[in-house]
Amino acid sequence: MDISVGEGTASGTAARAARVRPRLAAWWEANARDLPWRFGRTTPWGVLVSEVMSQQTQMSRVVPYWTAWMERWPDAAALADAPKSDVITMWGRLGYPRRALRLQECARVVAAECGDGLPHGYDALTALPGVGDYTASAVMSFAYGERIAVIDTNIRRVLSRVFAGEESRGGAASPAERALAAGVLPRDAARSVTWNQSVMELGALVCTAKSPLCDHCPVRDDCAFLAAGRPGLGQRRTRPRQRFQGTDRQVRGIVLDALRRLPEGENALERATIETLWKDHAQLDRCVAGLDEDGLIEMLPGGSVRLPLD
Repeated sequence: MDISVGEGTASGTAARAARVRPRLAAWWEANARDLPWRFGRTTPWGVLVSEVMSQQTQMSRVVPYWTAWMERWPDAAALADAPKSDVITMWGRLGYPRRALRLQECARVVAAECGDGLPHGYDALTALPGVGDYTASAVMSFAYGERIAVIDTNIRRVLSRVFAGEESRGGAASPAERALAAGVLPRDAARSVTWNQSVMELGALVCTAKSPLCDHCPVRDDCAFLAAGRPGLGQRRTRPRQRFQGTDRQVRGIVLDALRRLPEGENALERATIETLWKDHAQLDRCVAGLDEDGLIEMLPGGSVRLPLD
């Protein structure tokens, strides 16, 4: 990745960034989505919950789940004491339900070892169960207002296009992409927070992967990708997107959904009922075993299953 495309030098990249920042900040002020965890309306814990829920999930789907979740479990201590069955049920159809159990593991550590307060430090955050580089950086920036580069798929795509004139192809962030993100980050902490938020929002709403709305982009006059004719538009993945239909992930979701929908007073699915959920019983058995291994269900004598009780 050549971070000086169209400008000639690294100083050219800095000059481009200086022009882009005020335009993007103004766009953010006028167009930012009014999400319930933004604009200082939740705790650092609430920010962390929103980031965990948003991983590989559209933001519009997250809002009602986050709102209901935080009303029921407003802090780490409340979630730490919740029954696993309730946690899995409340996670609903957000997908990747192991995230729910990892979030509860994190809550138990925060409640027991951190006085129910989320740590204020990158190393302390990444030491928590289920918290990686992106989540820790997002909490540091969005909850604590610290100067730190936040690097997700949207941010990588926008920065790569605007400053390098090329697509970010997916996979793990490269050293060059990390260097670019750090290099264009404003030095002022408050401005760096706005920068992270606005670049991410632009990637979500305007500078999308396949059909970017370049005519409506506030930084189109300084976009190296647009100037170059949008080379390789949409060629961003290192491997094809995995289909969902017929996968183990679909089958696991069907089993969990059936458990969540049990009538009041019932807490288990009988084996005969389970077998009606999916025709391929070999795949079904593999998925049920996997759910049990992941701690998402409990297998009972006779082949029936239930959500974990504790």
